[in-house]
Amino acid sequence: MSMWRDKKTQPTEPPEVQRTAPPLPPPPSPRQETSMNEMTSKLSSTSSGTPRQTVLGPSVVLKGELTADEDLLIEGQFEGTVSLEQHCLTVGANGHVKAEIKARQAVILGTLTGKVAAREKVEIRRSGHLVGDLATGAVAIEEGAYFKGSIEILRDEPKESPRVASAPRPSGTKE
Repeated sequence: MSMWRDKKTQPTEPPEVQRTAPPLPPPPSPRQETSMNEMTSKLSSTSSGTPRQTVLGPSVVLKGELTADEDLLIEGQFEGTVSLEQHCLTVGANGHVKAEIKARQAVILGTLTGKVAAREKVEIRRSGHLVGDLATGAVAIEEGAYFKGSIEILRDEPKESPRVASAPRPSGTKE
């Protein structure tokens, strides 16, 4: 019987294996990549080198005229006019917008009803629902998105040099 007791009290693994701790996970990298969906759901930094973005959250209901000198993300409800001549408007997946919009670019993930004038591009994502007329430089409509309206593609027309019209000479005159 003493033989069994000795075996039970002895460790089953060598002492150095029992003392080691499980390996630690590698430290996080200083720069983490962020997906586009995460970018539209977070407020951008306001440091001087990073573009700024204003967010109208999901509980916001607003009517009126909105003008900004930064990007705008609407996750709530808005009705009126939006003027972001040099910036991007994003209608978030939960956003409901009924407005006339002027922007550099528009990205639609939620519902938008109204006229959109975007100098560079309008993107209607898979979850987007847009009813209205577009006047823009380019359009991207993902499969599954809903769009009803007209599209006018804007092109920069080349400027013609002024032509000097010469007066016709009467026949029979000599120089």
